Amino acid sequence: MADFTIQGQLADVWQKKIYSAEISVRNGIITQIQPLKTAHQASLPYILPGFIDSHVHIESSMLVPSEFARLAVVHGTVGTISDPHEIANVCGMEGVEYMIENGKTVPFKFYFGAPSCVPATIFETAGATLDAAQVEILLQKPEIKYLSEMMNFPGVLFKDPEVMQKVEAAHRLGKPVDGHAPGLRGEQAKNYIDAGISTDHECFTAAEALEKLQYGMKIIIREGSAARNFEALIDLLPQYPDKMMFCSDDKHPDSLVAGHIDRLCAHAANRGIDVFDILQAACVNPVLHYKLDTGLLRVGDAADFILVKDLQQFNVLQTFINGEQVAANGQSYIRANKAGIINNFTCTPKNIGDLQMAANGQQTISVIEALEGQLITNKLQLPATVENGLLVSNPTTDVLKIVVVNRYQPAPVAKAFIKNFGCKEGAIASSVAHDSHNIVAVGVDDESLCRAINLVIAQQGGISCVNAQSEMVVALPVAGLMSNEDGYAVAEAYTAIDAMAKSTGTTLQAPFMTLSFMALLVIPHLKLSDKGLFDGDTFSLL
Repeated sequence: MADFTIQGQLADVWQKKIYSAEISVRNGIITQIQPLKTAHQASLPYILPGFIDSHVHIESSMLVPSEFARLAVVHGTVGTISDPHEIANVCGMEGVEYMIENGKTVPFKFYFGAPSCVPATIFETAGATLDAAQVEILLQKPEIKYLSEMMNFPGVLFKDPEVMQKVEAAHRLGKPVDGHAPGLRGEQAKNYIDAGISTDHECFTAAEALEKLQYGMKIIIREGSAARNFEALIDLLPQYPDKMMFCSDDKHPDSLVAGHIDRLCAHAANRGIDVFDILQAACVNPVLHYKLDTGLLRVGDAADFILVKDLQQFNVLQTFINGEQVAANGQSYIRANKAGIINNFTCTPKNIGDLQMAANGQQTISVIEALEGQLITNKLQLPATVENGLLVSNPTTDVLKIVVVNRYQPAPVAKAFIKNFGCKEGAIASSVAHDSHNIVAVGVDDESLCRAINLVIAQQGGISCVNAQSEMVVALPVAGLMSNEDGYAVAEAYTAIDAMAKSTGTTLQAPFMTLSFMALLVIPHLKLSDKGLFDGDTFSLL
């Protein structure tokens, strides 16, 4: 590890001032910070603490951790608070271990959580279960920094013994508990927070976030590939700079190539928010809250810092982790290493008959309404379209068939209808389907749906798109969630299949990301699991 000095305009987040300084690094540690005698030099780059994504599912990038790191360091990200919930739902403890060990192969600071809800509900089929005893085993590991998002908020409110055992284990071991309580307000929100739940990244209105902040919770502002809450929440940051953080939650590979936490910083700066409030959220608060060993530009800290051109666009010039330069001028210096494969996929090919729905005299149908930029959905009651005694898609009214196929064991295909995908032809399918990661697909006809689903099955996991002329699939052999190929190549492949999906007529900004959340039962109001249509308000199958 090279020893070096570097000069720049240092953003001292502790004294809240910027001054020209020279930083000395020895053996990966900052040994000296010496103010420069020359006057403030505008030509010098700014030296900032490295950015941290305060809540992310690495799996949603479709990249293994080592490849995620290669892309993220270019944008000044030095660490992530990573919930391996997705792979845990597929592969259990073995999946969590896979993420930890793969993350260790690169110079990047992955901080993993112990998944709290595997499976997320009893109304879906997952590939594994993590009970309270297994969660406690994970929490005892030094690599595990927290209990991941407690999505089972009814279990907290009603003091379900298994749920409370997990929460109490985290508290006993001195590790924070992440929350997940979209729309929870009033006395219920207070009781949830009083149980020791410390954060929430699911607020979609300023009023909800403000109420939770006033109850003592920390709020994480999310801006991912599908869910975007930045505009709704960012104006709270100046009032609560010590209680807010930034996250992406779920980010597809193409958008990770384009930007990460650096883009949230730029958006905040363009709103006129004080740079030190921005850095508090992007760098400082996650380190303090999760008790991380990430440096914050103090003597004795790990040399985790970045150089940026200015404090408006936050264009990253260089990234250092433990004193090692891992990126410069848009180029990642982390080497690509092909990862091994772990999976749990036993699904067999489907036929058109598996996807058909008998009308049985129905005049109206329950319809999921997908919403751009949100994980929540609406529930609608709309006229049915019937052909030859079967309920079918109607592209004219944009009411399309959605199906979920159990990937773990033989079972009937679950079928329903969805609005706002906007496809005029073909179908798209994905084995990334939160939280249990069965196969979810939307299409204009059963033939297209069947083709798209079988493409995914043939690859033992992936995302696919079909139309009358062609078909495309991006294989995700690692748990049916991630590729083990070069991250930039995966991003290119994703960009191509995303463009093909949009050529079917969908107007969604991220159709595959939106699709992946249509089976996420813990987000209201109407979703589809492999067991059937689910009402998130009554928490029951319809």
